[in-house]
Amino acid sequence: MPAGHYQFEPGIEMQHDTSPHTVEVGGKNYQAQTASAVLAYSRLLFFQINPRFQRFDCKVFLSDALRYMGGVVERVMIDNTHVVVLRGTGREMIPVPEMEAFAERFGFHFVAHERGDANRSARVERPFWFIERNFLVGRKFGSWEDLNQQARQWCDRVNATYKKHIRAVPRELYAVERLHLKPLPAWIPEVYRLHLRTVDVEGYVSVNSIRYSVPVAWIGRSVEVRETRDKFEIELDARHIATHVRVLTPPSQRITLAEHRPPRGEGVKRSDPHPEEQAILQAAPEIAPYVAALKQKGRKVVALALRQLLRLLNEYPRQPFLDAVQEAAQYGLYDLDRLERMILRRVAHDYFRLEPHD
Repeated sequence: MPAGHYQFEPGIEMQHDTSPHTVEVGGKNYQAQTASAVLAYSRLLFFQINPRFQRFDCKVFLSDALRYMGGVVERVMIDNTHVVVLRGTGREMIPVPEMEAFAERFGFHFVAHERGDANRSARVERPFWFIERNFLVGRKFGSWEDLNQQARQWCDRVNATYKKHIRAVPRELYAVERLHLKPLPAWIPEVYRLHLRTVDVEGYVSVNSIRYSVPVAWIGRSVEVRETRDKFEIELDARHIATHVRVLTPPSQRITLAEHRPPRGEGVKRSDPHPEEQAILQAAPEIAPYVAALKQKGRKVVALALRQLLRLLNEYPRQPFLDAVQEAAQYGLYDLDRLERMILRRVAHDYFRLEPHD
């Protein structure tokens, strides 16, 4: 089948694709994804490199690309990637509703080339080789922010350089194409995605294999995490929000803010009594002195002792329970296992009827 050749009018199409590349960031090598966008008429290039490329990352990248282009084209050509495509290929392609809504917000629509028609997206395929053989050669980056800042500067320089294969300078052609681009929306909402998490026993929530600290009082609570390009906002409720700078690599690390960890020895101060204590005193206020003494003199952890005492109150008849507690208080007994045996002796006649022997 003969190769196709395509001509594009200004402002009609931008081509977008991704390609894997190995980059060194923070002294470690990563297999990252290079996302590229090229205006089909002027060949103006914009790209970013990130450790992963999911739907969220695609929306962040396209928002930045359209800002860099200074306007919006009629269509964005993609390959048949699952990041955008719900089902179908080529002309039959149907985008994911989330991505279709994103495109409508800017005023363009996604199209996909037919399988086997690689020349249809040749504008965006050619720069990947150039990025690998030019931009990435010998470069090391302190962070992903540093990498993409250098990538933007490199794009500025390359877009202002004469290109033999088009016999023109992309910036000069772009001066013509920009007049045909649709204006950007007056307000571009920040791209975000939500995660629901439960704070673990160490006071962290995990997102993308990285753990972020929250106040220790939130342990065991459900929180909502709002992820944007630059930060995480971890919300317990409208008045309690913890904010972290978004970190991409390395995985399995902990990000801890000093204000989320009290000085050693202080711990978390309870302003309210234990819920078990409240339940006991509400049901049997007459044993309040015994409860206070149990908290001071009992050998078990206070929370466990109160939990056991509440169980005894709920499981056994009230009067035998109160009589046993009164006797235990009289003799200074705070062993709750022994207290339970004292209760059982009082209810033995009702619970265990012995058959008479012949």
